[in-house]
Amino acid sequence: MTQTLEISDDLMDRLESHCEEGETPEEFIEELVSMYETEGAFLQEGYSE
Repeated sequence: MTQTLEISDDLMDRLESHCEEGETPEEFIEELVSMYETEGAFLQEGYSE
């Protein structure tokens, strides 16, 4: 089942600024979700437990 998520133009601009060349915002979000599911949290640079 496909869900539609509406986001603001500002957020779309921010997402697009993080995409690699040729990567869509949808692909970027899928990668973020996959990382979160695997790691349990997003890693932050310079952060250690």
